[in-house]
Amino acid sequence: MNEPQPCNDSIFVIGTDTDVGKTVVSLLLMQHFYAVGRASIYLKPFQTGCRTPRDANSDAGFVYAHTPALAGQDPAQAVLYCHREPKAPYFAARQAGEDIDIDHVVQQIRARQRCAPPLILEAAGGLLVPVTADRLMIDVLAQVDCRALLVARAGLGTINHTLLSIEALRRRGIKPLGAVLVDKENSPRDLVEENIAAIERFGGLAVGGVIGRIDNFDAPSAKCFEPLRKLLGPIDV
Repeated sequence: MNEPQPCNDSIFVIGTDTDVGKTVVSLLLMQHFYAVGRASIYLKPFQTGCRTPRDANSDAGFVYAHTPALAGQDPAQAVLYCHREPKAPYFAARQAGEDIDIDHVVQQIRARQRCAPPLILEAAGGLLVPVTADRLMIDVLAQVDCRALLVARAGLGTINHTLLSIEALRRRGIKPLGAVLVDKENSPRDLVEENIAAIERFGGLAVGGVIGRIDNFDAPSAKCFEPLRKLLGPIDV
């Protein structure tokens, strides 16, 4: 099994499926880095399923609302493309009669990387989600210097999704940082432990642990950050 690696300046938060908890993990990363004295930037390159980044169901709006250092700032600065339809970015943009410029996306990511590390990027969906007619989310990841952090469900069905995601990353020569499981349904403990064991054994990837239900996103318990700290390792403040 691969050992957890030290934190890189940029982390690409990618799900093994939709609605697995990427935004919550992105929020925890932002809160963690600010807590240790490292100003961070959040970026959601592709937002679908809302009209503007300021809508109530916007991922950027959620992260900004619960990151004290971002209070009063406009979440629109964290979104490059926003489309109303809750679809893969390519299809949402196509339905709106628009095109997504991957070169522009990569340029914007790199510009933010030069500003203030670490950069926390949140993907839309999983690795093989279409972004343009000939590019997938993993193609964007492959073009930027980011460490991929896999976010998966803690319960039934996560082994297959996670192992396929690990295989896709490694086929592109991308070394993932690790994986965290998000448990919103209070899954049976033995099932969760079996999932972790399978991912580590067959995927050769460190699983930081499980993030359980969070009742107060303004002040998550210390336990919520433990899986991330385990993967990030020592941090230079």
